[in-house]
Amino acid sequence: AFFWLVSLLLASLIWFISVHLSDQEDAKLQYGLLVFGAAISVLLQEAFRFAYFKLLKKADEGLATISEDGRSPISLKQMAYVSGLSFGIISGVFSVINILADSIGPGVVGIHGDSPYYFITSAFLTMAVVLLHTFWGVIFFDACEKRRYWCLGLVVASHLVTSGLTFLNPWYEASLVPIYIITVCMGIWAFFTAGGSFRNILKCLSCKQEDDSRVMMYSALQVPFED
Repeated sequence: AFFWLVSLLLASLIWFISVHLSDQEDAKLQYGLLVFGAAISVLLQEAFRFAYFKLLKKADEGLATISEDGRSPISLKQMAYVSGLSFGIISGVFSVINILADSIGPGVVGIHGDSPYYFITSAFLTMAVVLLHTFWGVIFFDACEKRRYWCLGLVVASHLVTSGLTFLNPWYEASLVPIYIITVCMGIWAFFTAGGSFRNILKCLSCKQEDDSRVMMYSALQVPFED
């Protein structure tokens, strides 16, 4: 979450400086700078996700060194899930905190002809972003570990597209539907990346446990107890 906050701080500084160095009376230019700031924010988030991956790899090597069996007690997939979830939660908090503050009032949403579904669509959009960051974290870490650069490119591209679709608001049908399609696709991809399979889904739905047919062999020879 701290890494995401640092990326947001840098993106905000870049946007703030660009706005003050430009003509603030030009509405079209300011809108373009807002789009530019959103793109920079996405790229910085993914850059800091990569930096966090490198940091965790160093920490993982240290944990493996001091462990008794030479293996890290935390797997890379667990790190990826926790990292993505943290990115998603802090991103969701920053996305919805101002909206919740404005919902206290005064005023009524839609009184000037705006959409009355602003709050509910914002909630659904925030939920999608939290899920997407979790899925992106799993896919991103796996791609970095296996050096699949095309997967990294798809993660960054889908993040840019998702961010760009929000500029279609308040035309919510054109933004929410594609974003949730991307969320479902990324969720399926992350599921199989994390080791999931259709067999696991069927086992989960059937609520049946496989019988352990393995035979354990024990030696009849035992070390005598010492007095």
